Amino acid sequence: MSLPNRNLLVELFVEELPPKALKRLGQAFAEGIAAGLRQRGLASETSAVIPFATPRRLGVHVTDVAAVAPDSEVVEKLMAANVALDADGKPTEALRKRLAKVGRATLAQRWPDATDGPDKLYLAGEGKGQAMFLRTIAKGSALQVGLESALEEALAALPIPKVMTYQLADGWTNVRFVRPAHGLVALHGARVIPIAVLGIDAGRVTHGHRFEAARATIDLRDADSYAAQLAVRRDAIRRQLLAAAAREGLKPIDDEALLDEVTALVERPNVLVCRFEREFLEVPPECLILTMKANQKYFPLLDGQGRLTDRFLVVSNIHPADARRVTEGNERVVRPRLADAKFFYDQDRRKPLAARVPGLDQVVYHGKLGSQGVRVKRLRAIARWLAPRIGADVTQADRAAELAKADLLTDMVGEFPELQGIMGGYYARHDGEPAAVADAIAAQYVHRRDDAKTATNPVAEALVLADRAETLVGIWGIGGKPTGEKDPYALRRHALTLIRSFELLQAAQPPGRALGLQLRELLAFAASTFDAGVLAADTVEQVETFVYERYANQLAAQPAYDAPTVGAVLAQRPPLQEVLKRLEAVLDFRRLDEAAALAAANKRVGNILKKSAERPPVAVDAALLREKDEIALHGALAEVGPRADARFASGDYAASLKELAALRDPVDAFFDSVMVNAEDPALRANRLALLAGLHAAMNRVADLSKLAV
Repeated sequence: MSLPNRNLLVELFVEELPPKALKRLGQAFAEGIAAGLRQRGLASETSAVIPFATPRRLGVHVTDVAAVAPDSEVVEKLMAANVALDADGKPTEALRKRLAKVGRATLAQRWPDATDGPDKLYLAGEGKGQAMFLRTIAKGSALQVGLESALEEALAALPIPKVMTYQLADGWTNVRFVRPAHGLVALHGARVIPIAVLGIDAGRVTHGHRFEAARATIDLRDADSYAAQLAVRRDAIRRQLLAAAAREGLKPIDDEALLDEVTALVERPNVLVCRFEREFLEVPPECLILTMKANQKYFPLLDGQGRLTDRFLVVSNIHPADARRVTEGNERVVRPRLADAKFFYDQDRRKPLAARVPGLDQVVYHGKLGSQGVRVKRLRAIARWLAPRIGADVTQADRAAELAKADLLTDMVGEFPELQGIMGGYYARHDGEPAAVADAIAAQYVHRRDDAKTATNPVAEALVLADRAETLVGIWGIGGKPTGEKDPYALRRHALTLIRSFELLQAAQPPGRALGLQLRELLAFAASTFDAGVLAADTVEQVETFVYERYANQLAAQPAYDAPTVGAVLAQRPPLQEVLKRLEAVLDFRRLDEAAALAAANKRVGNILKKSAERPPVAVDAALLREKDEIALHGALAEVGPRADARFASGDYAASLKELAALRDPVDAFFDSVMVNAEDPALRANRLALLAGLHAAMNRVADLSKLAV
């Protein structure tokens, strides 16, 4: 009787792992084991994989893991048919020896009746190309065998720059790993899988807190109890954070990633309140928050208006009777870091951003694309070109682009690269730059802006568009396009940011007015700012396609839209700022009773036009219309077409599509009674011209054929 699939838990208990490598090691450990199980047929692509990593353990929880992998068919080509069989069609000595070598000698004796059963011989191919094949059924491996191999492969592939060698308890065996390992858990449901690795046999026993656990060891009930314990600890930390902050009349910063990281780092959480000197609050809060979060894993506390205060929360790993030494120690540790931030901030403000711009000529942007100084010149040109097209002040857009990268040369950004742009905004305000310029510099690295409803600073949008367009065409044009999961220059993210800027700019337009900007012309101008020969010749076309593909993927993932609707709209490559409006129009159209029939007819028209070797005339010759139904369709199109065009021209895409509903009956009648491919060339060409006009009228808003089932 086969055992049912169960969830699997694997935990390797080790001495303290390098903290900076902890997250990466945990991910690699989990992904390596899951990949090994899938490769052996023990887990599927739908199996959920949850990694766990604390300073003293690496773990993974995998759902729906089989106790035994399913049997698999193995096909092996043995030899050419004329070598395997003699002139009488009987097995040759060569075939007999080959089959005996793999333990299948009886198949030669049964030939040609050896074509049934779990093992079989058969010929395949044609003519002289025929060959003799052996099909066998390989028994699926047991979880014990497959898991041990997958674990060994995962450990061997861990991203460990330097391993250590240590001796096992037997006094003879040496093991190489990042840290000495002391325990191994392998549970399939509630059953222990008897595997061994690094000289350790697996069991169900894990270890508690090094100093404070009530029990030194913990017996795990089953694979799922481990994940439940971690979830309980995460919830406990969240409750303690909220309670400690509430006692101070404050609230902790909302950071789920930091909460996840701290949950992995502590085993017996104890939240404590700490303070720092108020003078440090003169430094921009982003600097202080980043210092506390990134370096110390602290939770800064905010007041009711969301302003940073001089207090923060520490999640300690111990519960001493007197916690003052713990709080004082953390306050002592954070003080020098905050002092460094204040020193950098004070020093940076002594030199204006504008005075740093010439130094960008010495900062490499990309080996093939020049320095940051050269890049800034391109950004300025693009920003000046963009400004009048999006309603931005040309002088301010140029200034924002000129100063955009200057903070790369400040001490603060040198210490905290994550603050690029943000610090530039602070320094620009200190230097007396216009508010629109400073805000644009500060916002240039913001990506999604999902909470924004409209563009409030055209200067900022000019800088964002210039930066993303320059990056996209520049990096793509020198061969840096994304491949598979690899996107080292974040071009996918840059494309989405560019799209969002178009959406926000359109939202800022007065009712009835369209944004006067096209993606193709933006990319083309950006490409023109590079030296001749630097970019590939088809860069603009390739990047344009890439941006629309990213938009399609993003929209199709949203519950409000579906793949056919998105495909119908984006097939026409409409202006980016019109996409959302056209999507809503198509959704309205699909609710009409006539929609399905018109979509099917549109698809049929498109296929006829594609298959026709003739190029139809531009206009229909009314004198050549013979059948009553083609006359009726021509008349209906002459009446409906101008109305639909007028609605389209005014931007009322929903109304334009609704006008087409009147064409359903004449279109159906036309296809029921009119032969398009008439023998008379003149009639055939005229009917193709009629269909071409119909096709153009129906597809102005979207390619309706994409909606056909």
